[in-house]
Amino acid sequence: RFDIKAPQKQLQVRNLKLSDAGIYTCEYGSHKVRTSLHIFELTLSLDGHFLQNEVPELILMQNSVSPLPALNITLFDSNNKRVTAELQNKNHQKYIVSLKKLEAMDSGTWVCQVRSDSPLINQNISFAVKVLGFQNPDLERKYAAVDSTVILSWRLNSQKIKWKEGFTGQLSWKQQEGANAHELFDFNVTAQGQLHETKKSSFLFEIPERKPESTVEVKLPKVHFNHSGQYQCQLEYQGRYAQSKIELVVMKVSANPAGPLSRGANMILTCQVSGLLPPGAYLSWERVNGTEMDIKNSKQQEVKLEVNISAAGLWSCHLIEDSDRKISLHYLVEEAPVWINYVIIGAIVGGSLLAFALGCLCIISGISWRRRRQRAKRMAQARQHLLENKTCQCQQ
Repeated sequence: RFDIKAPQKQLQVRNLKLSDAGIYTCEYGSHKVRTSLHIFELTLSLDGHFLQNEVPELILMQNSVSPLPALNITLFDSNNKRVTAELQNKNHQKYIVSLKKLEAMDSGTWVCQVRSDSPLINQNISFAVKVLGFQNPDLERKYAAVDSTVILSWRLNSQKIKWKEGFTGQLSWKQQEGANAHELFDFNVTAQGQLHETKKSSFLFEIPERKPESTVEVKLPKVHFNHSGQYQCQLEYQGRYAQSKIELVVMKVSANPAGPLSRGANMILTCQVSGLLPPGAYLSWERVNGTEMDIKNSKQQEVKLEVNISAAGLWSCHLIEDSDRKISLHYLVEEAPVWINYVIIGAIVGGSLLAFALGCLCIISGISWRRRRQRAKRMAQARQHLLENKTCQCQQ
């Protein structure tokens, strides 16, 4: 590992080790020149390959002529931002530093800056950090209308960081926290760095054929109300796991009665979402081109809102989160034709007359029945009276 480079007579040491530290003396005749070699060794846990939310551990060791100096260590991430680190061990020879939880965007070249006043040291040591993970938010929420088409997408950074080593993963779905999970499909990375999916569930969904590189997608061609819930994509690498969730919230609207609205009649419109809403979110009904009187808002985080209407037109239900409309659904309330109103009025009048006639008939029948009953009672009394008179005559 040692070479002397002519003509400058330079000593070259390859593949430095901690044990190579010390004082090197160059002798030329009666002249002697001494040089002190101070060596640092920096190692990163897990060979620098991490999943998101993992906490790396950095070990910095030094060796030189005693005594070893006290070091001041500062870390900078791939964006050249100073990183808050916690020093776990400090005995001048071995420094153990715990870094922050990693995110996918932290991948890149980091710098460990080592400083000392005595002896004067100002050394920058660069090291590579690769973080395999999702570019999605920690918990993404997506809204969809019933019967619409939805594509849920998880964007991996494996191509961006040129992650060549194999990893696997799976996509699962469950309607609520604590419920049984339904595994939708497995995936793994091929030798060329491409994702390969294997469908596993009978759940009605599709896997899009064309999609961006390093992207996991599931397509719901016709969303049902009970398709809501948590869709979780999980990565596995060397027995370690990372996951990302998308919360799918489905909205539907309905009317009771569902038919056209007759003049003077009322209708109840119902707007409902399938899952819990975040704080600050609420539902709102309004009539398009209507007035302030046609607007009704729910309380925050209420999942169902009903409005009693008497005006036809286009009604809209909005899901509003932090003053931002996340999704809107429309319901067209048609006004019943005039002839239907006449038919309804005629039916009401005819029904009233029929009820009046039936009432009169019942009254007449009741009176007639009462008279017959009274007549029968009088005849029974007369027969009894005659029988009593005949008995008296026989005794005489």
